[in-house]
Amino acid sequence: SYTMRNGFSSRGGQVINPYLEGGEVWGSSTGSAVAVSANLCALAVGTETDGSIIWPSSYNGIVGIKPTRGLVSRHGIIPICTAQDTAGPMARTVADAAALLNILVGEDENDPSTWCRDDVIPEDYTAFLKPDGLKGLRVGINRGYYDDFTQEQKDLAERTYPVLESLGAQLVQGADLPHLRCDASNLLYEFQMCLNAYLATTRPSVRCRSLKDMIDFYGDHPREGLKYGMSILLDAQYKANGRCTDPEYIMGYLESLRKSRAEGLDRVLDGSGLDILVSPGISDASPISGYPSITVPVGYTSDGMPLGFTFAGRPFSEPLLIQAAYAFEQATRARKAPRWDNVPPSIFD
Repeated sequence: SYTMRNGFSSRGGQVINPYLEGGEVWGSSTGSAVAVSANLCALAVGTETDGSIIWPSSYNGIVGIKPTRGLVSRHGIIPICTAQDTAGPMARTVADAAALLNILVGEDENDPSTWCRDDVIPEDYTAFLKPDGLKGLRVGINRGYYDDFTQEQKDLAERTYPVLESLGAQLVQGADLPHLRCDASNLLYEFQMCLNAYLATTRPSVRCRSLKDMIDFYGDHPREGLKYGMSILLDAQYKANGRCTDPEYIMGYLESLRKSRAEGLDRVLDGSGLDILVSPGISDASPISGYPSITVPVGYTSDGMPLGFTFAGRPFSEPLLIQAAYAFEQATRARKAPRWDNVPPSIFD
């Protein structure tokens, strides 16, 4: 639903931020981010369509890597939009995330986007854990969507940029890239088609075999399943025809690529000769374009809420992003474990 709270599911209820009860947890790999941050597990695999690895990682104080689309198989992911969906590592440190990325990458016969990618996959991503990994890099500072943040968050970001410079990075100001906002119509077109295809592969005991079946199920169980309604499901079923040959879908998808690539990350990175673009939170040009990004904890606001910095780059530049993020992480040691002071103990029962 368009009005549903981030981190809510009718099956599991509301996920709670381990740093602050009532604090933003974002979505949708929220449970994975909280579990890692709260030391309930060492590693998790998140899935992202439009920020669902990076945003939960940022707001729950962990490291998240959103790989280049085609680096990690999409097979088995309950889909929203195959043009943007990907899996990626979530961990407490850059080293752990890089180690998990080693396991996730590679060719999968069930996903054509992963075919013939061997030439861009290094033998070991942990080889790029370099304490001096920022030295000599041209790093663009993206303030293009500062209006999304509180003054305290902006102040925290501004105090961080000189750290990058002290580690040998050459800062380039004015590399601003505003939020693009994912074209919702593209997601609706793909969601119906891709979800129906996924459900067709499930075991016979699964009663819902299509999006329409899901809508009917929720309609029969409103008390359990419709706390926030199902407006997105209804739009996907009745406003989009589920055919990706429709001109509206094709033109919308091409427009999203143009804004996120040629007029987005390509323009900013190439126009200023940048190696990496750094943003507080997330630049949504990365998931829409399919380009990679990694977020690292940068600090906390006065209420204890974490904030992450996202390093974004060109396709298959994960080694460069890992070395930059690792250098920043090792120099700042910004992450602090949750203290549980503001979190009800029942979530750990």
